[in-house]
Amino acid sequence: MHGSLLNPVIPSREPEITPSELEVQARRGLRISVIVPVYNGSQVLGRCLEALNCSTYLNFEVIVVDDCSTDTTPQIVERYGMRYVRTSRNMGPGGARNLGSKHARGEVLAFIDADVVLPPEGLCLMEEAFSRDPKLAAVFGSYDDEPECDTFVSQYKNLMHHYVHQSSSELATTFWAGCGGVRKSVFEEVGGFDDANYTAPSVEDIALGLELRRRGYTIRLDKRLTVKHLKRWTVPSLLRADIFGRAVPWTRMILSSGQLPRDLNLSYASRISSVLVGLLTVLGLSVPVIFASGWRHLFLPALAAVAMNCLALMFLNWDVYRFFWRKRGLWFAARSVIAHWAYYLYSGITFVVVATEELIRPTAYRRRGFRSDE
Repeated sequence: MHGSLLNPVIPSREPEITPSELEVQARRGLRISVIVPVYNGSQVLGRCLEALNCSTYLNFEVIVVDDCSTDTTPQIVERYGMRYVRTSRNMGPGGARNLGSKHARGEVLAFIDADVVLPPEGLCLMEEAFSRDPKLAAVFGSYDDEPECDTFVSQYKNLMHHYVHQSSSELATTFWAGCGGVRKSVFEEVGGFDDANYTAPSVEDIALGLELRRRGYTIRLDKRLTVKHLKRWTVPSLLRADIFGRAVPWTRMILSSGQLPRDLNLSYASRISSVLVGLLTVLGLSVPVIFASGWRHLFLPALAAVAMNCLALMFLNWDVYRFFWRKRGLWFAARSVIAHWAYYLYSGITFVVVATEELIRPTAYRRRGFRSDE
């Protein structure tokens, strides 16, 4: 169901594996192929590869897929002696991962983002999950609670990701490719990541997870598997990622497939919170209008409704706000409440706008390549 892969460039220095080495590897557990997609990631790639060199698991290979970078990415990969594959055009991380999988020799494909630092025991945890459950198709982890960048936006974004994953069910309905593994045979069966519809960082990993679940495969969230994130977030980059990289394509995927996951940030509490923030915004805008219009008898009821909405939002999300308070203090938690409500607002608006477009133009998503049976 996905786009075709392009011809890679692989250095001739790739080592050969002798039969005796294969026997040794077989005794070490499942062979893992770590695939690292990268695009102009020279500032973080070295940390990622250095961490993989420190892995306590031995039976693995690393394939770095360079998605047409214009920086020093090739030199960094050469410095660490990793296998190198380069796309002939910019394909996005989904296409880069698919390309890497074509050259993987392992039974398990481990996808690690270039701005992620895997702990030494990370691959051991992956291998343990697959060895313990032969029916397991995929496993993934989360960011840790100590992100590299200390700005508020970066800390908030990373900690929110950590909290959502750590508080979700271990029996997952989606997948995360920042640090996740899939059995190669299953990955090939479902056609890999959808690199035709997702040519930029988006929800290609969520789409893969939904396809795995649709076919009856098991996906597990291992809460012990935590990785350090090196990305520096800004308000503009966060809004672009949340709205255009996540909310818009996720809404289109939900509408086209009819599937609405109930875990991660699509829990019932999150859905209700999004509606409440929308109501709170309408009420908040109406209060000054009511006061200025002289309808004084409606002023107090409107304020009471605003207060009730705020209390309901605090109640529904108290656990995450308490988590922020415990991790970073009261001032950080107070700012996180505002950021969290803003997230609910623009995500809810995005869903309404995209859904309205579908009502007006019901064939819009099919023209974009979505099929009703996906």
